[in-house]
Amino acid sequence: MFSDPPRRAPFTFSVSVEWLLCLCCLFWVLVVNRPFFKAALAGRELAEASSWGFALALGTGLVAAHALLLAPWCNRHTTKPLLALLIVATAIAGHFTTYLGAYLDPSMLRNTLRTDVQEAIELFSWAMLPNLLLFGALPLLVLWRAQLRRQPWPRALGLRLAFIALMALLLVGSMWAIYQPLASLMRNHKEMRYLITPANFIWSGLNVATTDLRAQAGPRKPIGEDAAPGPGWATQHKPRLLVLVVGETARAANWGLNGYARATTPELAAAPLISFQDVTSCGTNTEVSLPCMFAPVGRRDYDEARIRGSQSLLHVLARAGVAVSWLDNQSGCKGVCEGLPTSTLIDAAPAGPCAAGRCLDEGLMSGVERALARALPDAGTQLLVLHQLGSHGPSYFRRYPPAFARFQPSCQHDDLRRCSREEIVNAYDNTLLYTDHVLAQLLAKLREQSGVDAALVYVSDHGESLGENNLYLHGIPYAIAPDVQKKVPMLMWLSDGFAAASGLNLECLKQRATQPAAHDHLFHTLLALLDVRTGLYEPEWDLGAGCRQATTVVPAGKP
Repeated sequence: MFSDPPRRAPFTFSVSVEWLLCLCCLFWVLVVNRPFFKAALAGRELAEASSWGFALALGTGLVAAHALLLAPWCNRHTTKPLLALLIVATAIAGHFTTYLGAYLDPSMLRNTLRTDVQEAIELFSWAMLPNLLLFGALPLLVLWRAQLRRQPWPRALGLRLAFIALMALLLVGSMWAIYQPLASLMRNHKEMRYLITPANFIWSGLNVATTDLRAQAGPRKPIGEDAAPGPGWATQHKPRLLVLVVGETARAANWGLNGYARATTPELAAAPLISFQDVTSCGTNTEVSLPCMFAPVGRRDYDEARIRGSQSLLHVLARAGVAVSWLDNQSGCKGVCEGLPTSTLIDAAPAGPCAAGRCLDEGLMSGVERALARALPDAGTQLLVLHQLGSHGPSYFRRYPPAFARFQPSCQHDDLRRCSREEIVNAYDNTLLYTDHVLAQLLAKLREQSGVDAALVYVSDHGESLGENNLYLHGIPYAIAPDVQKKVPMLMWLSDGFAAASGLNLECLKQRATQPAAHDHLFHTLLALLDVRTGLYEPEWDLGAGCRQATTVVPAGKP
């Protein structure tokens, strides 16, 4: 008597691990990689057979490459969980690359992973739902109904080896067929590889993980161990306070003090300060720019591993006796204030302008008031760093109170695609108008202090794209990033007493402000302003070096 073969559940299909893997890779290449193919085929005539041949070979190679990447990790038990995770992640990644023009390189992925909860909520808007349903939920449904075939392990091993060999042949063959145009394309546009999904976030994730593991293997390398107070400390008659405001996502193109047609900085325009007109950031996102601007060597000799594995300017200053503190209204100091007094605005001023886990930047005034209260009895030198929420997108309309909604109509959505470019620019300009007000308040507070020599320095961490060339937000790889993501505002104000103690000719400094500057100048300029001696100091990177009447900073061990 023969038993009936086991019946499959309705709406299911039987498939091997290899075929299921191929189907997923083919789906990703054809559906999610539109930005990559658009970039790869730019400048080619689609009516020509060679363009179609190039696209076919490129697509075949991508399918084979993804299959080879995943095949070693797939068996009957791991395939479906692994593919399910990648399907969801790929649908999300595809949304950002397609609609925001994002490149998922290691710095962008690190920036995404370190984003705080509030920022993440704003990025994950309802606009993502269609993508998740079509490119996530639907493939998950198909994956759920797939039944993987059971096979004896010798046969399964043989099939897997044959599959890997076939994919390797397809990859080599397709790449050989288009080697010359592909080599030229990737040599001239290396950043394009970060549009290949899901390989982009898999590679970048592994890169970030290994880099972070190496950084965690030991303490940060000390720098500036020779740091010591300069001669001006001995003759200091008043306590000194330097407030450094690290701006967020303010771009120079829309900064009123830099010649923008709109009055986005009306209050600062009436203040006696120095505005630097051509300042270049070290990165296009906070994760890169923040550690870089506090490092002795920034973009000019960029070494991410060295920067992340070393202490920052703040540790050098603290070692010399400067009382350093950090007040944060963003997503943290990215390691530059590690081990130093640090607080968040929502914890330090819960009664201030805070709601739903997020504070407006006016609350940062509380940090200045506490620093001033400490200054008079201590009579020392302080550096207070204020990290703004600033103009962080995409929810620009959440960054300012209603009184600063001057430019109308303004975008009132987390999903920028629901707004016209005019509405996006209006909302963004309103954030700058509010930043102008916050900085003017801080400056007024410092100017009224007669018992403290005070100074204020402001510089944004990076800029922002507002729809130009169909790019939004920031984080484009530095080599191809537009100037609007790299050119940032910077300003400086010194009280008469602080300027005299620093030996600075302010008229000369105003002339220096018309020349190019960069985040690379910040480290050495602040060393000089706070009169700290160390061998790390490089006069050519001190913005005030040519305007100092008497040298206040001499590298340790040098005459």
